[in-house]
Amino acid sequence: MADPISYRPAAGSIPTEPGVYKFRDDNRRVVYVGKAKNLRARLSNYFQDVTALHPRTRQMVFTASSVEWTVVASEVEALQLEYTWIKKFDPRFNVKYRDDKTYPMLAVSTGEDIPRAFFYRGPRRRGVRYFGPYSHAWAVRETLDLLLRVFPVRTCSKGVYNRHEKLGRPCLLGYIDKCSAPCVGRVSPVEHREIVDGFLSFMSGHTTQVERQLTREMEQAAEELEFERAARLRDDLGAIHKVMERQAVVLGDGTDADLVAFHTDELEAAVQIFHVRGGRIRGQRGWVVEKAGDQASDHTSRDGEPDPALPMLLQNFLVQFYGDAVERARAEDRDEQDRVRRRGVDQLSHRPPKPGDVVPREILVQVMPDEADEVTEVLAEMRGAGVDLRVPQRGDKRALMETVERNAKDALRQHKLKRVGDLTARSAALQDIQEALGLDDAPLRIECTDISHIQGTDVVASLVVFEDGLPRKADYRRYRVKEAAGDGRSDDVASIAEITRRRFLRHNQDKLAVPDETEFPDEQVEEMSTDHRRFAYPPNLFIVDGGLPQVNAAQKVFDELGIVDVTLVGLAKRLEEIWVPGEEDPVILPRNSQGLFLLQQIRDEAHRFAITYHRQQRSKRMRVSELDAIPGLGATRRNELVKHFGSVKKLRQASVEEIAEVRGFGPKLAATVHKGLHPDSPDV
Repeated sequence: MADPISYRPAAGSIPTEPGVYKFRDDNRRVVYVGKAKNLRARLSNYFQDVTALHPRTRQMVFTASSVEWTVVASEVEALQLEYTWIKKFDPRFNVKYRDDKTYPMLAVSTGEDIPRAFFYRGPRRRGVRYFGPYSHAWAVRETLDLLLRVFPVRTCSKGVYNRHEKLGRPCLLGYIDKCSAPCVGRVSPVEHREIVDGFLSFMSGHTTQVERQLTREMEQAAEELEFERAARLRDDLGAIHKVMERQAVVLGDGTDADLVAFHTDELEAAVQIFHVRGGRIRGQRGWVVEKAGDQASDHTSRDGEPDPALPMLLQNFLVQFYGDAVERARAEDRDEQDRVRRRGVDQLSHRPPKPGDVVPREILVQVMPDEADEVTEVLAEMRGAGVDLRVPQRGDKRALMETVERNAKDALRQHKLKRVGDLTARSAALQDIQEALGLDDAPLRIECTDISHIQGTDVVASLVVFEDGLPRKADYRRYRVKEAAGDGRSDDVASIAEITRRRFLRHNQDKLAVPDETEFPDEQVEEMSTDHRRFAYPPNLFIVDGGLPQVNAAQKVFDELGIVDVTLVGLAKRLEEIWVPGEEDPVILPRNSQGLFLLQQIRDEAHRFAITYHRQQRSKRMRVSELDAIPGLGATRRNELVKHFGSVKKLRQASVEEIAEVRGFGPKLAATVHKGLHPDSPDV
């Protein structure tokens, strides 16, 4: 690996115009391509203090050994050149939004003499039209089965087709009229191609024409007293309606639009795109990609707090996704033209998708991309017509955008759970952690603690437990931090030390570590576990959320209590560094490590559990806020008052004698409470 300082361009040698730059490695391979409005300002970011760079970006600059750039006339040209170079060089550190190979699709082999329709998963191939992707495999098969009533196209494999061609009799589908049986000459190749054209037209969204034709034929058959044919056409029309009903109308104005949304964390981003044609959802796609280069950010998407990297992610996605789609459309058009020339056909058997089909008139996004005007211009050039790129603000489109955002959020969550969801992945994750920390055995039981507060108020902590890589929620704990309570200051280090002490206070006595409640006799911690049971046994690995200061504070507690059989580490969120007590440098796990994903999941679960408890405590405090200022009234007695009277409003109506009836209250304290609630009244 090369030190970035060794190939840093000389000061002032980088132009300030817009352009595109390439990082190359020792073998002159392009490892990253980026664009910038101002090349000097952008490239200087890569040669700052490497510890301030995102981990993926830091890995890239150390992998590279040189950087070069090309100045262009405008930012639109920079966008186009960046896309071209990414396609040409396929750089390893660029985010590439490729078609998801796991989604099922409906495919039609238009390049064959006798095209066939079939269920398909995998990369796209030339000479094949694809529809979807669908969310479930059964949806593809059921749609195909319904449409075969109306469009009896061939669905058999080449081997089955050849066998029945030699036998001279059709297969079962031919006998039940779900195949036009071109294998035995029931229809000619030209007639079969016409059936395929109708199928392609219907799947492309031209459904009204098919409905009208079937309705007209059914009415004509009824007038001619051909009731059997009319009944069959009626059933065909019912099958068409059933297929269309599965594509629910989401936009009543018949809009053609694509909706794009992202959800991110520090390392990855999930993108979802819904294709709406004629107001109906015609397809859905999704990717989870690793953030890198200019798109890297240490921020995580949260409600109402967008990731600052989202505009850049959206910009790159829009140019790359629609650029690839237009290229595929043009390739299909060339394939069809070649087929026409080879067979001497007068006209195209079906109309391949045009750029105007794959780049819709309206593209809705959750935030506007960087350089929105330039992106819109590039998309309009791809489409050959104007493109409306905007953020929906209200109505059905805003509601559908929220659905797309939820899908992106769920996709990222499922992606992370999938990595630790099976036994093999969990075993690999535990082994990664064992090797990285130099443990004798895999950490089968891992505990993690996290602190939550707002400017030092309502300070709480969580403790989550994972066994064999899976959460053990029965052993979860949550604490109210006592030493920081009420002082209005935030001291995560002291809070970590307190929670560690309470967790391990009895560790060496009976190996049944529970938070010590006798240390704070005036107030008992609520819900110490979800089932009020003690820990069964100590952890192999104890994680604190934080860096070296938090780890050192917890280690002091370990030294004080004589804990030597539990491994202690800290997980710093910004760069996902693992800090070990006594070590100056952190342990860095590879970005694709199963062990790192497991540690992230544990840390995120601790954060979620702490946030939930913090919100509960904050709400409870706000409900009894009028009692906070009364001297001599602690949290336990405040709770007793609210529990006894039901609300602060009813407590305010009570007399001193009624207050004195509450458990733990005497006449003097009751008078103090009454005076605190009625400051303007005369002394009782």
